[in-house]
Amino acid sequence: FSLENTDPRTRGRGIQLLSQVLLQCYSLLQEKEVLHLVLFYESRLQDHHLVIPSVLQGLRALSMCEVLSPGLAVSVLKAIFQEVHVQSLMQLDRHTVYSIITNFMNTREEELKGLGADFTFGFIQVMDGEKDPRNLLVAFQIVRDLIAKDYALGPFVEELFEVTSCYFPVDFTPPPNDPHGIQREDLILSLRAVLASTPQFAEFLLPLLIEKLDSELQSAKLDSLQTLTACCAIYGQKELQEFLPSLWSSLRREVFQTASEKIETECLAALHALSACLSRSVLSSDSEDLLDSFLSSILQDCRHHLCEPDMKLVWPSAKLLQAAAGASLRTYHRITRSVLPLLLEQYTKHTQSSQRRTILEMLLGFLELQQKWGHVEEDESTLLLLQTPICSVVFSALTDSSVQLQLVGIKALTILGSLQGFLSSSDLELVVDHLIRLALHEEDSQSSEAAMEAAGSLAPTYPKVFSGRMVPRLEEELQSEREESYHNHHSLQQRCLQSLAAVSTHTSIMKETVPVLLQHLQKLQKGTEAGNTQDMVSVCQSLHRVALQCQQDVEGCWYFHQTVVPCLLAMAVQAAMQESTHTLPGKALLEEEVLVAMIPVISAATTHLSPELAAQSVSHVVPLFLDGEVSFLPQNSFPCSFQPFGDGECLEAQRRLVALLMAFVCSLPRNVAIPQQEWLLQELLALSCSCNCPFTATTAAKCFAGLVNKHPAGRQLDEILQLAVNRMEPGLAEGPRRMQALTLLLWVTKALVLRYHPLSSCLTDKLLGLLGDTELGPAAADGFSLLMAESPDVLHKGCHADVRIMFRQRFFTDNVPKLVQGFHGAGPDVKANYLKGLSHVLNHLPKPVLVTELPTLLSLLLEALSCSDRVVQLSTLSCLHPLLLEAPQIMSLHVDTLVTKFLNLTSSPTMAVRIAALRCAHALTSLPTTVLLPYKGRVIRALAKPLDDKKRLVRKEAVAARGEW
Repeated sequence: FSLENTDPRTRGRGIQLLSQVLLQCYSLLQEKEVLHLVLFYESRLQDHHLVIPSVLQGLRALSMCEVLSPGLAVSVLKAIFQEVHVQSLMQLDRHTVYSIITNFMNTREEELKGLGADFTFGFIQVMDGEKDPRNLLVAFQIVRDLIAKDYALGPFVEELFEVTSCYFPVDFTPPPNDPHGIQREDLILSLRAVLASTPQFAEFLLPLLIEKLDSELQSAKLDSLQTLTACCAIYGQKELQEFLPSLWSSLRREVFQTASEKIETECLAALHALSACLSRSVLSSDSEDLLDSFLSSILQDCRHHLCEPDMKLVWPSAKLLQAAAGASLRTYHRITRSVLPLLLEQYTKHTQSSQRRTILEMLLGFLELQQKWGHVEEDESTLLLLQTPICSVVFSALTDSSVQLQLVGIKALTILGSLQGFLSSSDLELVVDHLIRLALHEEDSQSSEAAMEAAGSLAPTYPKVFSGRMVPRLEEELQSEREESYHNHHSLQQRCLQSLAAVSTHTSIMKETVPVLLQHLQKLQKGTEAGNTQDMVSVCQSLHRVALQCQQDVEGCWYFHQTVVPCLLAMAVQAAMQESTHTLPGKALLEEEVLVAMIPVISAATTHLSPELAAQSVSHVVPLFLDGEVSFLPQNSFPCSFQPFGDGECLEAQRRLVALLMAFVCSLPRNVAIPQQEWLLQELLALSCSCNCPFTATTAAKCFAGLVNKHPAGRQLDEILQLAVNRMEPGLAEGPRRMQALTLLLWVTKALVLRYHPLSSCLTDKLLGLLGDTELGPAAADGFSLLMAESPDVLHKGCHADVRIMFRQRFFTDNVPKLVQGFHGAGPDVKANYLKGLSHVLNHLPKPVLVTELPTLLSLLLEALSCSDRVVQLSTLSCLHPLLLEAPQIMSLHVDTLVTKFLNLTSSPTMAVRIAALRCAHALTSLPTTVLLPYKGRVIRALAKPLDDKKRLVRKEAVAARGEW
């Protein structure tokens, strides 16, 4: 009845109902049913305009039918093209038309191609005048498919270009709170994909790009340059030929004149793409060599600027030349043949170090490009022809008094060394000599460090030269007894140690340097001179660097481990036994500072071992500590037995070596079985609770926690944890070792929190309870930082610990409500402990999570700023700083309190608090201007005082903050 009603609104409702039904059940229709429905809907396209939207919805449903008869898709589209003026429809109805076209293109491609260019023309009419970004994204995709799937464009190429290019450059700003989420960048990329999809658009597009490049609008320039770069991927000589002079003129002008780094970068990328495009075309073309004439234009316009005395356009010219030279091996040879001799001539001509540095940096740019092509080709390479003058220039830079010129020279030297076949054997010896001189004797530390890095990067390419020439020289310098001041001798030894580590980037070299470092450590152990501790730390730092460098090489890693770990353990055991028997030499090795420096060496030497090799090593190390089994150690004739877990004051020095056991066993892969593990855990637990030395007790607790974290779940783990709780509880309650018990509680809690163990919540509750303890409360509050922070030596992913993702978020969810509740119920003397614990948790929380929880916690954070504890103040300020930048709307509600608190803290007696408060005052300026204006005068007056602060770093922050206000 409704479908035949004379009232168009009633007919429309009838068709709408039918269309809604079809959208739900189109997949159930049979072929004859679809045929009748298509014919009915086609006839309705001639109906009243109120009916058309519902008709289109029905056709969309039918366009998704798999049983659509051949020819019906063409029939529907012809009807739409002829009967519907699409751009007069509402946005949703236009979108429906695009959906119908898309559906048919996906399923009836061959039928639509049978329409020939009529289909393209029909779509052009449909799209012409479209303005809605939602529809444009679909329309642009249809155009891309037309071109990519090779539909006939016929005589309508220009019309298709016009109907899409009218949106270039895209000028669209999404409305606030746009539910569709379409960004300007989406439209830019979609349109660019259309414009750069076919060479057939070139004759229309390139003049448009040139026109937009010459405009004043920066966004238009950027879009044009990026589109040109994209087009070069599919264009050839034929498309570019007519427009090359204009394109080069525009690109050159922009690079010479622009103040925008973005524009310059995109210009250089476009020039690179043009040169690469012409290089590809040369391979398959017998016509005029456009590449050669294009490069000639670039050289003609840029080369002479390299010789100008004021060097004003030197860098823009060099960048243009390098952009073109990097496009292909042919462009590289063509440009370097002309430019490199000129640069070498200019270097000799100029005598000022600053000018020479600029010229050498340009030369460096061209040398870096050669690395792209690998081996230096003898027949074509300009570099080989200029080998002698290039080496001469680089070596002269290395001996110049200017540090900046030296640094560029070192970079150039590294690149020359990386070019296979460029440096002769005599050149290489000279390179090593220069690097040794710079690394050891150059006054400026920058040049020294750069020379060490260069040695490290070149050593794998020339291992024989470096192990045969550099390592012996360094060893000789290290062992020499010089008649000079202690400071100078000490500094030279430090550099020797650093250089030995830096050059150990190849296994064969590392096998030469590691014995030298260990011999030096043994020599220091036997010595008694002042500064021995720091010297030992320096050797350990060098060994650590070597360990990190060889981790990825299986042979090198195992050599380092089986050479260094037993040696360090032997030296430490020797020193501990000498201490036990009251003989003096070697005492420095037992200093906390030295043992702490040994930990990362042993850890790095262990983490990357294969399970088989790790098992081999653990079978020696654990019996050493549990049974005193010293047979695997080198020089193993010791004056007494090794009993680090034994009783007695005379064994205190031996107990300190548990730090080295921790470094080893806590770095083992999780699938390596530890012999006598239950006994070891019990000994560590006892030591952590009973030892008087805080260092030993802490390392025992950390070692226990590291093993517990990796221990497989089950009865054995439950028993050892119950044993730990039974030892901790009485220790925490009373007695002289409450702090040791708290340390053990913190590390065991961390081990369990990381792996989501059920007992972690019980232990965390114990920790929360201690916040109300007047003696242990402050230390317990600081313990929350330990729980949340990354630990450097144990319980991190690098040492194979069981660390679950998002453990911090989980800890926050479970415990922050308890901290807040505890704060409100606590007495005034312990409230600060709860604030400190809370600020530590918040400080280590991912910022997006913190922002979502901000409204409920902000009042507490503001209260924390009034706390007299500087740790609480610092922690809270560092927590608030990113929130001011990331959640300005929420922070604006508390601006009055924030301004007052921050300004008060700028007068704190603690420098770190003053700096943090000034940074927060600076960050306040990210809040809306209307919120800040009432406070402007007050803040500027208050920030005048820290401008005269006695500390330079405070004054620096005050200047930045006050200037922004």
